[in-house]
Amino acid sequence: MAERVTWGTIEDQTITFPMNVDDFNAATMGFSVPAAAAAALLPGDGFEIIEIGPGVAQFIISLCDYRDNPWGDYNEVNLGFLARPAGAGDDVIGSFIYRMPVDQQFTCEAGNLVMGFPKVVTRIDADYTDAQVTFQLFDGGELALSVTVPRVRTDDAAVRVETTSYSYLNGVPHGTPLAMDMSAAVVEPGDVHLTIGSGPIADELTSLGMPAEPDFCSWGEHLTATFQLGAPL
Repeated sequence: MAERVTWGTIEDQTITFPMNVDDFNAATMGFSVPAAAAAALLPGDGFEIIEIGPGVAQFIISLCDYRDNPWGDYNEVNLGFLARPAGAGDDVIGSFIYRMPVDQQFTCEAGNLVMGFPKVVTRIDADYTDAQVTFQLFDGGELALSVTVPRVRTDDAAVRVETTSYSYLNGVPHGTPLAMDMSAAVVEPGDVHLTIGSGPIADELTSLGMPAEPDFCSWGEHLTATFQLGAPL
């Protein structure tokens, strides 16, 4: 078991690691997009896009409904790419999330200060029916992204995936190790309905060729995750 580490306090709440998320729902999907368009959205020069084919990058959208999380019961939208630190070997694979909007203030502040994640507070709706879930992300009061996926179910256990999420903390390339459940409930790509709205985020998505059918998609409920304290790279 990893040793507990105290980072400090934010708003009188002690921030400790490992940080365990005991319950969240998530839709995760990947898209093949032009690597040049992806690189244009990657800030700084500390990281580089991983090409999954000549001139092709993997764009990841993760839509998270956190239910039991030390940093709050909030919704989050992750927009990022498979990436690695600049100059790292081909065996190094992680992700760089270039946008991470959330709908609560505490997790925004903690994510910014502790991990360097690009969190901002905005409206994010997660609306459920028995058959499907729809996430809607708003940008400046305008609908930027709407994604609907079926609530597929499986008896197969989720797969635990260990990875590193890259960021800049105080301008320095930073890596946050994490282990997260990836649901075994596979969504047919054609059953994913993605709509692009307006505003800066929508314009960025359009530059990547969105809306498009994903290469893959999963939906999971009652997932768990563990985040470790990150470090400069």
